[in-house]
Amino acid sequence: MTGVVAVCVHLVNNRAVPNSPEAVIIYTDGACSGNPGPGGWAWATAPDGEVSDSGGEAHSTNQRMEIMAAWKAVQHFQDDPRPIVIVADSTYVVKCFTDGWWKGWMARGWKNSQRQPVANRDLWEPFIEMVNARGDVEFRWVKGHSGDRMNDMVDAMAVAHTVAR
Repeated sequence: MTGVVAVCVHLVNNRAVPNSPEAVIIYTDGACSGNPGPGGWAWATAPDGEVSDSGGEAHSTNQRMEIMAAWKAVQHFQDDPRPIVIVADSTYVVKCFTDGWWKGWMARGWKNSQRQPVANRDLWEPFIEMVNARGDVEFRWVKGHSGDRMNDMVDAMAVAHTVAR
C-alpha cells in the first residue's frame, strides 16, 4: 500500500474530528441509579472503544461519576505522549476546563460562585492538577442520548455498574 494515507474521521455533534496518531480521543460518561445511589463511570477511546475501562461505587452521585470517568481516562494515558481529547456529555466536567471554573474555585479558596464549598473537591483537586500538569488535555461536549455511537457505548458501560451493585 505505498502512497496511500488512511485518514479516520470521527464525528462529534455531527462535526468531523480527525482521529490521528497525534491525539487520543476518549469518550467518558458517568451514571447513577438514584442520586445519590449506586454509580458507574466509563471511558473508551474513539473510534471503536478498543481501549476502555469502567467501574463504580456503591454510593455515589452522577456528578462524582462524571468526574471519575474523565479523571480515570486521563490517568490511564498519563505516560502517553499524545495530546488527549476528552469528549463528555457532562457540562459540569467540560465547562470546568473550557470556561475555567477551576480557576475561580481556587481563587475563592475552593468556593463556588455562590460562595459555597465546591462539591467533589476530593476528586476535582487531583484531576485538575493532573490536567494542568499535562498541559495538553482538551475537553469537548457531546449531546447525550443523541445517537452518538461512542457516547452511547460509554453510557451503557457506566449504567451497567449501577445495576451490578
